[in-house]
Amino acid sequence: MSLKKALGKLKTSSHSNPVSDEEGAATPTNLNGAPASPRSSAIFGHRSSGEFKRNSTTLDRSKDVVASPTDSRSSIDLPRGSGIFHRRTDSPNRSSTFGLGHHRDGSRATHSPIRAVREKLHIGDGSSSDSELPLNRDGQPMSKNQLRKYEKQAQQEERKKEVEEMEKEIERRRMEMEEQADKELTPQQKAKYGTIRPNSYAGEWKHEPRTKLPDFSATDVGKEVIFRARIHHLRKMSSKFVFFVFRQQLATVQGVLVEHADITKYMLYWAEHLEAESVVLVKGVLQQPQSKQGEVTGATIHDVEVAVHDLHVEASITENLPFNVYEAEVSQQDIEEEIARHDHKEGQTRVKISDRARLTNRVIDLRTTTSQGIFRIQSGICNIFRSHLDSEGFIEIHTPKLQGGASESGASVFKVDYFGRGAFLAQSPQLPKQMCISADFGKVYEIGPVFRAENSNTYRHLTEYTGLDLEMQIDEHYHEVLRTLDRTFKAIFKGIYERYRAEIEVVKRQFPHEDLVWLEETPIIPFAEAIRMLNESGWKDEDGNPLDENEDMGTRDEVQLGRVIKEKLGTDYYVLDKFPINARPFYAMPDPNNPKVTNAFDIFLRGQEILSGGQRIHDSNMLLDNLHRLKMDPSTMEEYIQGFQWGAPPHGGGGIGLERILMLLLNLGNIRHASLFPRDPKSLPAKPVIKQLRHPEASTMHPPWEGKDRALAGMDFQPIEKLIANYGDATNTSWLEPRTEIWRDEYTGAAVGFVSQDGFAITVGDPLCHVSQYLKTMTGYLKYIKKERNLKPLWLLVGADAEEVLATKFNWRTFSVVAEQRVDPAHNPAINDSDIQRKIRHAEKEGVKITDYKLGSPPGEEMRKKIDARVVDWLQNRKGRQVHLTNIRPWQDVEHRQYHVAQTPDGTIVAFVAMAQLSPDHGWQVKYSLDFPGAPSGSIEYIVTHALKVVAQGGASTVTFGGGASSKFTPGHNVKGTRVKVLSRAYQAIATELKLTNKTEFREKLGATDDPSYICYPPHGLGPMAVKAILNFFEDDD
Repeated sequence: MSLKKALGKLKTSSHSNPVSDEEGAATPTNLNGAPASPRSSAIFGHRSSGEFKRNSTTLDRSKDVVASPTDSRSSIDLPRGSGIFHRRTDSPNRSSTFGLGHHRDGSRATHSPIRAVREKLHIGDGSSSDSELPLNRDGQPMSKNQLRKYEKQAQQEERKKEVEEMEKEIERRRMEMEEQADKELTPQQKAKYGTIRPNSYAGEWKHEPRTKLPDFSATDVGKEVIFRARIHHLRKMSSKFVFFVFRQQLATVQGVLVEHADITKYMLYWAEHLEAESVVLVKGVLQQPQSKQGEVTGATIHDVEVAVHDLHVEASITENLPFNVYEAEVSQQDIEEEIARHDHKEGQTRVKISDRARLTNRVIDLRTTTSQGIFRIQSGICNIFRSHLDSEGFIEIHTPKLQGGASESGASVFKVDYFGRGAFLAQSPQLPKQMCISADFGKVYEIGPVFRAENSNTYRHLTEYTGLDLEMQIDEHYHEVLRTLDRTFKAIFKGIYERYRAEIEVVKRQFPHEDLVWLEETPIIPFAEAIRMLNESGWKDEDGNPLDENEDMGTRDEVQLGRVIKEKLGTDYYVLDKFPINARPFYAMPDPNNPKVTNAFDIFLRGQEILSGGQRIHDSNMLLDNLHRLKMDPSTMEEYIQGFQWGAPPHGGGGIGLERILMLLLNLGNIRHASLFPRDPKSLPAKPVIKQLRHPEASTMHPPWEGKDRALAGMDFQPIEKLIANYGDATNTSWLEPRTEIWRDEYTGAAVGFVSQDGFAITVGDPLCHVSQYLKTMTGYLKYIKKERNLKPLWLLVGADAEEVLATKFNWRTFSVVAEQRVDPAHNPAINDSDIQRKIRHAEKEGVKITDYKLGSPPGEEMRKKIDARVVDWLQNRKGRQVHLTNIRPWQDVEHRQYHVAQTPDGTIVAFVAMAQLSPDHGWQVKYSLDFPGAPSGSIEYIVTHALKVVAQGGASTVTFGGGASSKFTPGHNVKGTRVKVLSRAYQAIATELKLTNKTEFREKLGATDDPSYICYPPHGLGPMAVKAILNFFEDDD
């Protein structure tokens, strides 16, 4: 009923929530949402679905027709050993405790684990007496815990045996299929398909003519063609018919592979298992499209298709792609058109890949037709810039990027160690350009990198960009420079629209925009007049005041001025002249008639600056006066100043940001799309440090079987308990619960725990491995969950590093409603809390004493029985609904537990704390903190603060109380708009119904601070059924 109450408070109709997430009707079988297909590693070799194993094989597929990349391509592949261990009983809704307090051993198993073990070991039936139980090492009947361990081991052995048998069956069928093909196929038939060896490009040079896809036309029907391309998309239409879409940069063509003559069923079987983005060599014949429409609608080439005769893989996909190019090509327009279709089903809309995911996986994004178009246009800008200036008599130069001093006042610089001496990366080629003018080069230009150490995380700034710079002598007026730049820009605009119209139209699909508008006579507007235009339009600065004519404009002012000028003058391209002197660098020449302004100008495109230029000071004395005025050290620019002391002609120039002009020309919205591999303040993140592990023998970076085949060596995976102590946080301790299954990476031993709940794989906590292994571990795990278990993944309570991987690599949506509540035990503010200290003093007066059982010295059997009895008292005294991750199991993993017991003078146990040892990064967890019925006031505060003090004395710097509910919903990545409102309302309803924040308030009194944990889910993955699964996972109704 609680679920109905919580969900009932949402009452969000489908028509008012067009962007709310729901589960799709079909679960994709790989991480791309495209049809899953194992990688070919010969003719019949395929990659297993659960891991990164390269030589495992699958030999059959279902005959289902796949209509689109979002449909599941079903398979009867048998799983390669992926190290799955089942930690569960037959109780699918078994609860476990979440955080501090409120614990309960709430097993709802439908049969006794003891009876299950008896049946497995054939030692009698469920009515057997205890004397018939198996004996432990001491010759005594096994305890319940020992029997549970036996049951787990039996399940693991059974699973291991099943996996081994399946692997043998796979290998048997593969060999059978291969032998059959070897017997039946002629050498000519075998030669028509397969994988080309990587080192086979130094043999016979056949000089076969290769064709480019854009050259295909209807006039070539019947012509044999050979070309290299990527598999953009493939569909198996039947056992005798496979469709391909081949891609070559901007062009795509449809290919058809039909069983006939020397094209055998074995070739089709092999081909249909190839993966998207594989590089293939295709030989075929051009033919007219066989479709009813008479043309191909799913490719850029409409009037012909390729009948494939030979197909060979030149480069295979060896690591699972976070998304493929087919998915990355989805635009907002495509989504809107799909939603508008009459046969559209809610929850089955394709997803637009986020900018963050694109930029994180840049190589894949650069393969898209949009990126291919963008960077062809970028190349065109450079080419036209260079050729136009060449035609005007300029000389191309190449200036050094290591300089001894800053080239501009006020600009931040990257400092470098130059053989023990200080140096800087060049902020611009400004000073070397001027030195070249002093050296009588006349007119010079350069295309090269520029570095700015400005911590600007905006859509229009980069820390490294490409500058298009020029400098030239002035004969009579500095506007000679301005007119030269104006001619150059117009040559670029005209050349781009004439030469790259096809690329521009491709880019418009992802970034809709209107063509640039410019006038024959470019408006040159004095800066002060532009400010007056803004003020007269009613524009104000951020404080509500009119703009000052003697101060530079901000970005928002520039954009608004662009709107005003477009409305008044009808142009996107214009010049602002005579900038204030305090808005220009030290080398800007002042105006002879007004010393407050300079002979400097900016050129604007769509309301944003694309060039800054003007006349330079060529008089050495004037330069030195400016340097002293700005308190810049002339000794750092001796070589530069000397060039003017030796005489330099009047000159001026300007600098263009290549990425800026490209972004504005194509309306890309973010300058990072205009940079091949963008560099901003967040680039080049620090690599995580590998710390000393608590159990070096259980490392995932260097597993015990490193350099060997683990299975052949007969070596077990690292124990989960040791992995938790090496890499785990508080949530990972829940993986020791019987209901949790553990997936293992075959190569590293990395682990991920999950619970199968209502068709979902509920995964809790970070992977147990080094942070640098998260991506590969999560990729392998998600592939296993989707393909082999046919479950929908949800990932709960992960840290920032895991959340970053899911959001940027897999385009998942993330938000936070939970936080790990941590305290520094050496600086616990609870020590200075008067209320808590008053309670502790009361407990001490009542005679409460605390006994410590440190690591390696757990309580004896008699003390354990007393504690267990008090836990039973506590459970019976508990009221209400429980939301938690783990049940109370004090003696679970005692190797990594530290215990504290509080007793009154008569020996009554009044409070109990169990501390769980976590990774070196995460320290300890207050695993259980219980004050029992009848405990004196202050007992729980006394024992918890004491436990924190003990671990602090041992060197711990952090302790967590586990996860606690946050007071509000906080969006993470890829969650915005209406979805945020819906999820926020859902959380408030659930948190209120289940009183989730009660524990948090208690922990805050003990000095805990929040370290956010994240809820992560794939697109369309958090509908009502997912919410229900999560609630069932956490909730235990009395």
